[in-house]
Amino acid sequence: MPAFSWQALDQKGRVQKGVWEADSPKHLRQRLRNDGMNPVSMEEVRTNRRLTGTKSTQQRKSSAVDRRFNPTDLSMFTRQLATLLRSRLPVEKALGVLSSQSNKQWQRHLLTALRSRVTEGSSLADAFRQFPQAFPEYYAATAEAGEQSGNLEVVLERLADYAEEANVTRQKVKLALIYPAVVSIVALLVIVGLLVFVVPKMVETFEHIGQELPLLTRVMISVSDFLQHYGVFLLLGVVVLVLLFSSAMKRQGFKKRVQLLLLKLPLVSRVIREVNTSRFLRTYGILLSSTVSATQGMMIAAHVLASLPIRDALMDASRRVREGASIGNSLTNTGYFSPMTLNLVASGEAAGKLPEMLERAGEGQERTLQATVSSLVGILEPLMIVVMGSVVMMIVLAVLLPIFKMNSMV
Repeated sequence: MPAFSWQALDQKGRVQKGVWEADSPKHLRQRLRNDGMNPVSMEEVRTNRRLTGTKSTQQRKSSAVDRRFNPTDLSMFTRQLATLLRSRLPVEKALGVLSSQSNKQWQRHLLTALRSRVTEGSSLADAFRQFPQAFPEYYAATAEAGEQSGNLEVVLERLADYAEEANVTRQKVKLALIYPAVVSIVALLVIVGLLVFVVPKMVETFEHIGQELPLLTRVMISVSDFLQHYGVFLLLGVVVLVLLFSSAMKRQGFKKRVQLLLLKLPLVSRVIREVNTSRFLRTYGILLSSTVSATQGMMIAAHVLASLPIRDALMDASRRVREGASIGNSLTNTGYFSPMTLNLVASGEAAGKLPEMLERAGEGQERTLQATVSSLVGILEPLMIVVMGSVVMMIVLAVLLPIFKMNSMV
């Protein structure tokens, strides 16, 4: 039975909203009228197709099919669903409970639509696949393996553990990068403020010297004049460039060229490799432990990655595995995995314990990633302080040099 998001006017003329299951739009209208409400518009959650009325921008933004779970919500949803299934609650009832407990409207819409798909006879994996924006493909593949083996709650608990650990790693990396980002923004604002508001007042003192100013002072005055007269245009130009770059990044070819360039930068490339390889290893390990085939699991895990060059290399590796090559050798040929990781994968493959070794290797990569980010931040912090201090010192010298020159003439 499909789910519909609807709006209607009650007997007092107030707008009411909700998500109900109904056989058809006609059936839903009849239910609303029976409750004393006048239907205004309705929308099937699955297809996002407008049935009557017009759809506002805000409604489009809140549509379930256009929204994505953030990592925290996704891990929480998975953990709660696994807990309910562990208590022997059927899948459709578990989804109904989670839908009623959600405090976000779009999540209630999404979970109601999921429940509708399952109630109609779809498996949970197929229901996940109908909402790819909210649930990654490895979620559907893992759920499918769990349903086929009869251990869905166990698989979902493993997925929840993976999602929570990945979220913790992501938060640690973000927190480590917040400080240098804030320092950079504050430093830039301080320097621009000095050049735009402080320097012009100091320049007024030098206008009646009658002698040529030092080169550093002249350069500072020129930069200050430029920012005063063209600063707004410079800011608009930066905004336009950012928008153009964001638009160009939506094209796969341009995005891949940019990512290839980033993979050639010394420290940045190391962080990108470790982020993507750790995510691949953990995802691949989850899929293999859920009895997903080696080739299919590698392809699904590769699609999870944000880096297109690494994703393409792993897709080539999956083709080699399908042709009979070992997983260890195929990953070695990509050139993106550390020797320790490759040794763990090779030993796990030889001992028949590949899923465990992949998860262990992924955990090791995550620890290495955190250490790399800490080292990068440790380098950036003093570097930014030195750069900011140097620029401020040049501004101060540009102001003081003419004063020293006037004192020497007295």
